[in-house]
Amino acid sequence: MENAVATHPAVANCAVIGLPDEVWGERVHAVVVLHDDAAATGAEIRGHARATIAGYKVPRTVEFVGELPSTPTGKVLKRELRSRTTGGG
Repeated sequence: MENAVATHPAVANCAVIGLPDEVWGERVHAVVVLHDDAAATGAEIRGHARATIAGYKVPRTVEFVGELPSTPTGKVLKRELRSRTTGGG
């Protein structure tokens, strides 16, 4: 899923996480960092991903951030992303 989002020309970096969903139990959520001179909407990111992966894998929501939290070696801290997005859960 991350590869499908990352191939969008405006995307500099991204992470895909699961967030709680009342209906499905969990939903796909993309956290995206855009290139400095780029612009994109959540709908554009989702449409781009839909062209390369199955519909149920496409992120239901897209969040744009300035940078992703990461370790000194560059690994994205998805637990921190989930915590930020769900308000501490």
